Amino acid sequence: MADTVENVVQQAVENLTDTVTGSTSGKPPATLEGTAVAYGSLVIMAMLPIFFGSMRSLKGGSDSRAPERMTQKDAMMFPVIASLSLFGLYLFFKIFSQDYINLLLTGYFFFLGVLALSNMMSPLINVLVPTSIPNIPFHLQFTKGEGENREDIINYKFTSYDVACLLISTVIGVWYSLQKHWIANNLFGVAFAVNAVALLRLNNVVTGCILLGGLFVYDIFWVFGTNVMVTVAKSFEAPIKLVFPQDLLTNGLSASNFAMLGLGDIVIPGIFIALLLRFDISLKRKSRLYFYATFIAYFLGLMMTIFVMHVFKHAQPALLYLVPACIGTPVALALIKGDIKTMFAYDDNPEEKTTNAGKKKNSGNSSSNKKEGKKTK
Repeated sequence: MADTVENVVQQAVENLTDTVTGSTSGKPPATLEGTAVAYGSLVIMAMLPIFFGSMRSLKGGSDSRAPERMTQKDAMMFPVIASLSLFGLYLFFKIFSQDYINLLLTGYFFFLGVLALSNMMSPLINVLVPTSIPNIPFHLQFTKGEGENREDIINYKFTSYDVACLLISTVIGVWYSLQKHWIANNLFGVAFAVNAVALLRLNNVVTGCILLGGLFVYDIFWVFGTNVMVTVAKSFEAPIKLVFPQDLLTNGLSASNFAMLGLGDIVIPGIFIALLLRFDISLKRKSRLYFYATFIAYFLGLMMTIFVMHVFKHAQPALLYLVPACIGTPVALALIKGDIKTMFAYDDNPEEKTTNAGKKKNSGNSSSNKKEGKKTK
């Protein structure tokens, strides 16, 4: 009986599919321990960018990295644009040589990855470097014209610590370009996710629900309805997914049987969770209930994805489980606590509010000045 159970478990492990490719055929078989380590690592790597990206979103963006805000129209168009892009890549891989396309993508993501990783590392370097090492400020400025016609073409401030981050990131970028090693891929992937969660913002909860709902349908259709998602994921060599070897315990760093999780399954729920953190702050309460509750719900959604994938031995669209968890949890809590109207009325655009208030104030002052001027006359 024990032998039978062991054989069943081993067979299930060998047939276990990852969240994107849906197949591990032709790969070295993974042990139960190796599979647990792989998926546990993917879950941790998915949670960390959401947490730290959400915290960084509270600080706002600098002049060179201002947050991008997504409106309801953007949210409605996003699944359509994503579908067209995905199908376009599918056709490209079918028509043209996969090697040439991936060569172009490698160069493109090299520059993006270096910048993203450097930006992510900057706060960490500032904390770790001893204060005895000076942080020298620099200001790179390139202007056009003089006087009132003067226009800034380049106006960028940085420090010597930023230069160190850029050099380290460049070394990792070269490593990724030459070796395509999974560790370098994950460093870039985590950097993309952290920066995206921190800098890409939803303007309100309704926009978030529209975006998540649209991508919920998108993910289900392209995974269950066609083989497009699977084909592109197998062919696409770029750090747009986190990977971890299931045979790491047996083959070490040269392992090749990878489980993977797309960055979209991290970033899309992540920007919604970050919005809930800012909503918590706006309530001026001591707790961050909505953020932490939805963060835990995201974790449970990931675990459900892995469980269902293990049972049915088929690739699963992670958003099928993540979207209901991430929307249902805060809405249910808001209904219980009586915050539902406040939640859906919340507008996450403080800069615009401040600007509009200033304009109204200035216009009010100017009109009052005009009246005073008329009275004086």
